[in-house]
Amino acid sequence: MEATPWYKDGLRFECTACGKCCTGPPGFVWVNKSELEEIAEHIGKSVKSVINTHARRVGVRYSLKERANGDCVFLDPQTRGCTVYSVRPRQCRSWPFWQSNLSSEEHWKATCDFCPGAGTGKLVPLHEVEKQAAMIRI
Repeated sequence: MEATPWYKDGLRFECTACGKCCTGPPGFVWVNKSELEEIAEHIGKSVKSVINTHARRVGVRYSLKERANGDCVFLDPQTRGCTVYSVRPRQCRSWPFWQSNLSSEEHWKATCDFCPGAGTGKLVPLHEVEKQAAMIRI
């Protein structure tokens, strides 16, 4: 029998569109082939061009590139909005409900300290939190 998660009553989250989750120290935003294809179609470029310009190979996988200041290559420097929001990768769509953020109440509190939308706003029920967490293992 599976243990009941500490967040069994759901978690609060409402995106404030601050862009903090799209910047910071070096890291990885994993993208798969279908996500690269969707991004390419969205911006009107070939998949090869998107890979060459906006992604980097890490082993057998791809991650989106970052600018020198830590911003995601798709974060608009003026508006701080995502230029591929409607086709953003599943890693971005599932924030802040990553398994690493949900692993303990302490990790969730650290996420809330970082992200102004985490821990506030509408209550996201357990089934939706778990659906988001299952999108990608982070």
